[in-house]
Formats: sequence, structure tokens, C-alpha cells
Amino acid sequence: MNPAEARARFRAGLVTPTAGWCPGYTQANLIALPRELAWDFLLFAQRNPQPCPVLDVLEPGVVDGPILAGDVRTDLPLYRVYRHGELVDEVPDARAAWRADLVAFLVGCSFTFEDALLAAGVPVRHLETGGNVPMYRTSRRCRGAGVMQGPLVVSMRPIPADLVETAVSVTARYPAVHGAPMHVGDPGELGIADLAAPDYGDAVPVHEGEVPVFWGCGVTPQAAVVEVRPELAIAHAPGHMLVTDARDSDYRSDYRTDDRVP
Repeated sequence: MNPAEARARFRAGLVTPTAGWCPGYTQANLIALPRELAWDFLLFAQRNPQPCPVLDVLEPGVVDGPILAGDVRTDLPLYRVYRHGELVDEVPDARAAWRADLVAFLVGCSFTFEDALLAAGVPVRHLETGGNVPMYRTSRRCRGAGVMQGPLVVSMRPIPADLVETAVSVTARYPAVHGAPMHVGDPGELGIADLAAPDYGDAVPVHEGEVPVFWGCGVTPQAAVVEVRPELAIAHAPGHMLVTDARDSDYRSDYRTDDRVP
């Protein structure tokens, strides 16, 4: 189906992770913050582009934009509402909590490059199992900006060892949706004690001969919200993304490191 049809189903009440939905169309994370925090968050995202690649910023109170002919308050499958850093609700419609001073940020999502991974022959385990991608809070800190600070959050996909280089090369061509992995291999180096116990999403099996590969994750802003404790923040529930009208190809770069002139 196309994005408008998918958003209509979510608006009608369907709650489901969006991995694999609307192939070829870009998915986005949502974080909406009070106007007085918008500049700090924009600077935070600029300083941490891999976990927080901003695709668009809407004016205060505005609920649609160039890549969304819809409504950020109703067109995601599931929302999280935070008050003073506490998760107080998960709802399929955020209108009751919305305020006119909220600035909505649309942040790139790694679901966008999964079609390209599949096309290159790289398996995507959570699509195989029909679940959500596993996501983990790490021991690494993002670079702060004003009041905004917090830990790096990553998503993980197990990749056959002989395809890791392919996965890195494919995803590096999508810098606007997290780009290349931030870490390959030992999860302990990120402070992750147990891959079977993700902080968000669903655990997936890692088979013999596979390597855990970690990408920056757009849940990072929510981890910052927990620390910063703003009066109000509205975000997507992890894995329940905004399906935009933009094409994945809009964010694909043909630059390759081996194209550089020595």
C-alpha cells in the first residue's frame, strides 16, 4: 500500500510496528517538544547526526509538512506521552495531549535502508521473525547542547560475518537515515550486557557465524527526554514510525569512500 493508505489504517486505530511497511517510502521517528526547547534539541541533533538525523522541523503547532500530507498527531500507530521525563501514556492518537507550542521534529529511521539491505542479499532478522528491531541504551553519551543531554541509543541487526562489509557499504549511502553502523562486534564495548534483553523492541536470535551490528537509533531523543524532564514531550512508540511521503531514494547518496581521489 502507499503511505496515505497506511496512515489511514493507523488513524483508524491499527497498532503495529511499521518495519516492512510501504517499501520504498521513508519512515521517520517523531519527537515533539515545547518551543523553548526546540533550539537546544536542533543543536543536539546537529551535534549527534548519526542517532538524530533531522529530516524536517515543523513550525510550532503545525502538524503536517512537505514530506507528510497527513497529521503527526494521528497518523502513527502508537505514541508515547512524557511529562517531566516520566512516560505517562501510550496512545494511538496524540491529539488530547497536543499543545500549540509543540515543535515536531521528524528524525530519520533505519527502517528506510532495510529494503536496500535486502536487495543486496543482507538478511534483516526482525523482518524474518515478524517483530520489532531490538534497541539498546548504551554507556556512550551524546554530545550535549544547552539543556539537552542523554545516552546514545542503538538498533542492532545480526549480520553474517561475510556480509558485514556489504551492510556497512549499503547503509553508508543513507546518511540522512543513520547511515553506516556506529559499532560492529562486541556489545560490551557499548555497555550492553545482554542482547537478549533490549531496552526497546524485540530480541532477535544471533546465529553462529553472525556478528551484531549497531546503528544509531532515533529513540535517542526519548532517552534525552527522560534525563532533561521537559514539562511535555510526545514521541513515537519505538518501532511504530511515521510513514512519510518521501521516497527512500530521496535520501540515498551515491558517494562511496572508494570514489575519493587519493
